[in-house]
Amino acid sequence: MKVVTSLQEMFAERRMLTEPVGFVPTMGYLHEGHLSLVRRAKQECRSVVVSIFVNPTQFGPQEDLARYPRDLERDLRLLAPLEVDLVWTPTVDEMYPPGYQTWVTVEEVTRPLEGAMRPGHFRGVTTIVSKLFNAVQPQRAYFGQKDAQQAAVIRQMTRDLNYPIEIVVCPTVREADGLAMSSRNVYLSPTERQAATVLYRALRAAEQAYQAGERNAERLRAVMRQVLESEPLARVQYVSCADFDTLQELDEVRGKALLSMAVFIGNTRLIDNIVLEP
Repeated sequence: MKVVTSLQEMFAERRMLTEPVGFVPTMGYLHEGHLSLVRRAKQECRSVVVSIFVNPTQFGPQEDLARYPRDLERDLRLLAPLEVDLVWTPTVDEMYPPGYQTWVTVEEVTRPLEGAMRPGHFRGVTTIVSKLFNAVQPQRAYFGQKDAQQAAVIRQMTRDLNYPIEIVVCPTVREADGLAMSSRNVYLSPTERQAATVLYRALRAAEQAYQAGERNAERLRAVMRQVLESEPLARVQYVSCADFDTLQELDEVRGKALLSMAVFIGNTRLIDNIVLEP
């Protein structure tokens, strides 16, 4: 496993890789969710590249960039047994040099949900992923379903910019009690950690209502809200029942749909989702 920092090193090492190349972009502080993406990439590709970069442009002014967990040595220890070919750890100055002024913006699919709550977030995501794609030039790139809107935005960007890259979205990896794995879970106190299970319970309750025949989207949203309101530590930012591709809110569920939510547990903002299949 080779670790490189500069863009020039990245270009040089990329030329040595056997295709197809699988790429797993991360912000580090790796957990089993990230590692599951790496394993999938190893199964499907001859070479695997992982990037570790906490991207400042996707954090808003009141968000947790400064305290976002970082531990590069730990990340590299976790990756080593998986036989990753290349780990790229660019610096902020490398990715956004002085005078930087170019941005990649996806329109409609970035506007609802996370886009409405975190203005500018997806502009930062699509810009950095585009830059990473340009450097790594993978044949496949791997993302987690937990960040469902991000995956939809990246799929749209990849189509629109004609990237010859297959976007592979892998299932959310959960703790034994259902909490979706996230680097931000480290912020939770023991009491908050227990309370955080309410997100998955709310999603499952709505999923069960759907499986029992409920197709009215507002009633599915109400089911989620009711479960969330049973947890005193939960502060709901949004619940959604939206079209899987466009992420527009539905009146009736007639095709593939996404149940999703953003909830504060204490001061920690958590997101989660479940896909409803027709």
